[in-house]
Amino acid sequence: MAPIDSAETQGDPTGATTRADRMRRKASRTLVPVAVAGVAAATIGLVPALADSGDPDLPKITAQQLVEKIAASDTQRLSGTVKITTDLGIPSLGGLAGSLGQGAGASSGSAAPEDRLTELASGTHTLKVAADGPDKQRLTILGNSSEYSLIHDTDEVWAHESGSDEVFHAKTGARGHDEEGSRGAAPDGTPRQFAEEALKAVGDTTSVTVDGTVRVAGRDAYQLLIEPKQSGSTIGSVRIAVDAENGVPLRFTLSPSSGGKAAVNVGFSKVDFSKPDASVFAFTPPAGAEVTEAEDAAGREAAGTGSGALADLLPGGLAGLEGTDDGAGGAGGVKTLGEGWTTILRAEVPGGADLASAKGSSSLLDAFGDRATGKFGSGTVFGTRLVNALVTDQGKVYVGAVTRDALVRAANADH
Repeated sequence: MAPIDSAETQGDPTGATTRADRMRRKASRTLVPVAVAGVAAATIGLVPALADSGDPDLPKITAQQLVEKIAASDTQRLSGTVKITTDLGIPSLGGLAGSLGQGAGASSGSAAPEDRLTELASGTHTLKVAADGPDKQRLTILGNSSEYSLIHDTDEVWAHESGSDEVFHAKTGARGHDEEGSRGAAPDGTPRQFAEEALKAVGDTTSVTVDGTVRVAGRDAYQLLIEPKQSGSTIGSVRIAVDAENGVPLRFTLSPSSGGKAAVNVGFSKVDFSKPDASVFAFTPPAGAEVTEAEDAAGREAAGTGSGALADLLPGGLAGLEGTDDGAGGAGGVKTLGEGWTTILRAEVPGGADLASAKGSSSLLDAFGDRATGKFGSGTVFGTRLVNALVTDQGKVYVGAVTRDALVRAANADH
């Protein structure tokens, strides 16, 4: 099967700079975004949804046709179960996240979305998701003895953990059927969001083929295989199982170039495309609950979907992150180096023009990484199976889904 070279998908990466903004932004999103973890970035992944036995016999389809099928999918209603796990080679953040929350004055039952979403950056989790158009979504994180839910119903967003007396509430304004139309109905935590961002990487540096068929969550699906043509990327391949009937991505698997277990797996274990009952999206605060109100400032902008760390580290997302390069590395000055799957973000730490002279700073970094030298001077390289970063003693930061050698080469060339 010959590779294809281009595809069009949509994304809407957004940002927030204050804790209040992050709370409003994350609560207003219709479903869970990708969490950020570690010194550079980390991603959440979904435990592989068990494929049904026997590959289905489906009509032949080209890679171009399959990409177009994903882009044309207009499914607005679904409900199902999603499994989440991460294997980035870093310790679980669950306990750490909870400790940080406690240190900030949050209780164990905190309804603040960022407190719970951080926990999804590692470990294994189960989610229940439901959507009925762009204005009604629900995501529930199932715990051992409790459930944490984010509910979006028209212009209301609620966050609550069962058994807790704390509730988070935001008014977002009804999104309606905006320019993204039915695409806004797709849960951010489902394979569709990952798939759309991955497809932005399709281009001259990417091979895209159809890799047979599979059954996922009782559905017949084609499997799209995306592979970098370049060397130096930590991403070996991306596989997307696409529903043969409606074009909805059912499973997303990202395998590192280093081999071993998949770093990210996104898949449904159960899925139903019928209309969810209206009661799924109804919520009334428990009697006596303390309701924390978010300001309306987040508004419609915060209600938009976002790409998250994984999407940002794919070539399409990296291109969208490029900021103004003022030559002095001021705040917000971000530059992209390279192209395609070996794209690297370069930024400068404000006020960090000479980290080498800061007492103890180098030794602190060394405790978490390895020293590196080159034309750029010296610095520390650290990262995970998927993401690596180089922080130079002069305050420059290079980060991307590339190997450590690729980071050093980029820093040398940038000197």
